[in-house]
Amino acid sequence: MSLLDIAPVVPVVVIDDLETAVPLARALVAGGLPVIEVTLRTPVGLEAIRRIAAEVPEAVVGAGTVRTPADVAASVDAGSKFLVSPGTTPALVDAFEASGVPFLAGVATASEVMALAERGVTEMKFFPAEAAGGLPYLKALGGPLPQVRFCPTGGIKLATAPDYLALPNVGCVGGTWLTPAEALATGDYARIEKLAAEAAALR
Repeated sequence: MSLLDIAPVVPVVVIDDLETAVPLARALVAGGLPVIEVTLRTPVGLEAIRRIAAEVPEAVVGAGTVRTPADVAASVDAGSKFLVSPGTTPALVDAFEASGVPFLAGVATASEVMALAERGVTEMKFFPAEAAGGLPYLKALGGPLPQVRFCPTGGIKLATAPDYLALPNVGCVGGTWLTPAEALATGDYARIEKLAAEAAALR
């Protein structure tokens, strides 16, 4: 099954406190969102992936903010089941393809989409979704590039997610709203599970 078809929303998670990683993942899975993108934006990102992979086997945990071939290697070593990048370079795509792990390379323009499609890649991350043109832009891309499907991420909220999911070239959306900083700070995993359940019901 394609990464884009497992759940309607992929939580994009920034983990500052390593101790929150496992309970956070369990709350998201319990709410119905098993695909979890842990970004490499913090020093504990890789270790968080390692812990989730080891202790929450029902989660499909992957690495986000993957920027270099070294990030690819470290993420796979930590147990990432998929890889997501904010943008795309030839060296990064080479590393993605060599890793053997599913990936969503980041694109924001028609030229970037076409360059990846030339390589046989048909599933991509559209980022930053709202800032790069949002719904009208994705709708427009669907005309000349109908074979490509996207996971738009960046500025999407629960209220706007259904509009994105209604587009034929959108498989799922990425969102940061599922793990509010205050809920993580206070250990309010019930709130995170509730937010996940609302998002899981979008499909």
